[in-house]
Amino acid sequence: MTSQPAHRPAAADTAGDTAAPALEVDGVSVRYGDVVALDGCSLSLARGRVTGLIGMNGSGKSTLFKTVMGVVKPQEGAVRVDGADAQVARAGARIGYVPQTEDVDWTFPVSVRDVVMMGRYAGMGLTRRPRAADHEAVDAALERVGLTALADRQIGRLSGGQRKRTFVARGIAQDASLMLLDEPFAGVDKVSEATIVRLLRDLAADGRTVLVSTHDLHALPELADEAILMLRRALFHGSVADALEPQNLARAFGMEPPRMGGAA
Repeated sequence: MTSQPAHRPAAADTAGDTAAPALEVDGVSVRYGDVVALDGCSLSLARGRVTGLIGMNGSGKSTLFKTVMGVVKPQEGAVRVDGADAQVARAGARIGYVPQTEDVDWTFPVSVRDVVMMGRYAGMGLTRRPRAADHEAVDAALERVGLTALADRQIGRLSGGQRKRTFVARGIAQDASLMLLDEPFAGVDKVSEATIVRLLRDLAADGRTVLVSTHDLHALPELADEAILMLRRALFHGSVADALEPQNLARAFGMEPPRMGGAA
């Protein structure tokens, strides 16, 4: 486990500790009333890898993402990014997030370009006035995900795959070192899925860390370098081949008595 120093210079807080894990979740527990969503969950991710997060509905995957993003406050445990409290990474826009489709208001009157530009807000100050560098970063991100021609289209008029790529572009534009994707293949056709997989592999090759939850076990070997099996905590973290062994999948999908009742 990486210890956090009592004080760091501001520059080190911005860049993070490159010797520390890209993401470290340490004994995190989250409860919604009497319902246990995460039960002492611990995991550690290295840089430059794609990790698949596997588990049935209610296993705590979305709660884990929301905890890293600061949307949910854990009752126990800590989350660190690059060795520092995750709040530092969030303030520095170092975490990119692709939410589930149902978590987004697709009727909101913003364009694809507007959504991607949101990734640059942390560096704009209170005025939120894009500079030349911001426009260049957004244009480059749109080109990378293949959405340049749709930059001015309202987000609700996109296909499922295009919507997901828009949020990936937002993470690219903000230069996030950690990318979290919550079920990015849900409602996406196979061509778009292959495009997203290729994008994520390229991001990892650039040195970014990618954690992606998915129910698509068939695509896992092509998508991920490693896998985590979840059931309110990390039951297994290792190679994709080992994760797909029947005895390991049986544990993750509730074929043995769970440690505690209830999940969110």
